Amino acid sequence: MAMASNHLRNLTRVSVHRILHHRFRPLLDAARLFSDATSSLPQPQPNQQPSPPSSLKDYELAKFAAIADTWWDSDGPFKPLHVMNPVRLAFIRSALCRHFKKDPYSTKPLEGLKIVDVGCGGGILSEPLARLGATVTGVDAVEKNIKIAQLHAGLDPVTSTIEFCCTTAEKLVAEGRKFDAVMALEVIEHVANPAEFCRSLAALTVPDGATVISTINRSMRAYATAIVAAEYILRWLPRGTHQWSSFLTPEELVLILQRAGINVEEMAGFVYNPVTGRWSLSDDISVNFIAFGTKSNNTE
Repeated sequence: MAMASNHLRNLTRVSVHRILHHRFRPLLDAARLFSDATSSLPQPQPNQQPSPPSSLKDYELAKFAAIADTWWDSDGPFKPLHVMNPVRLAFIRSALCRHFKKDPYSTKPLEGLKIVDVGCGGGILSEPLARLGATVTGVDAVEKNIKIAQLHAGLDPVTSTIEFCCTTAEKLVAEGRKFDAVMALEVIEHVANPAEFCRSLAALTVPDGATVISTINRSMRAYATAIVAAEYILRWLPRGTHQWSSFLTPEELVLILQRAGINVEEMAGFVYNPVTGRWSLSDDISVNFIAFGTKSNNTE
């Protein structure tokens, strides 16, 4: 237990603070400067065609429905997410505790926080968030994913309290739902309109609340590793899981969130070690990365 506590302490104090605040401050400032400079550009007129909805594309829904039964197979198509989950959770735990002034070393550090997991899939992030004390709502547009999530969460009294719904972020906004923290991990690269999607995430976030997004960088290295290697050589993922053109660069994500009213404050990369078979936090955001942002008090 002491070793685990020391490991978490080192992770939160060294990896997160040093990597995120210093390495990525110029990137965040540059994106905000660009956003301010372009804010005076002409905006679309009301008589123009509205943007397409940001919910998942039909072929994306079908793609994930086809493999929904394998969500909790740690050696199946979602193995990369299972292996990445501990480091994703460590980042989220650290960032949320720091922002909401919670004790990261308590048994339930997220107690009192309402969190929505958008694109929750089978619930592999929703469940550990609930175990950390959060009141969790998991939503997914694929009904089969929700059924799998409900069945698995029901096996544990702690996670059986999670509210799983087959719906979209846009519908939650229409219902007037609000959350202290909004999660959307490995989702934005599958939506039709990232800007509209981020506006929905912002609308779900309470003022001074938190938004966390993780995705894949649109870089040549990401194409080589996340698509060619992961889908065609190592067969970690079914072919066609990702489309390189749908990826966002960190700069693009920061700008999109900024325009939605979310200020990105921290960012980190995830790096896979093929020797240990584990992921770790890094300042390398050339492939997988995660961003933590907050909603300003005067944004509604």
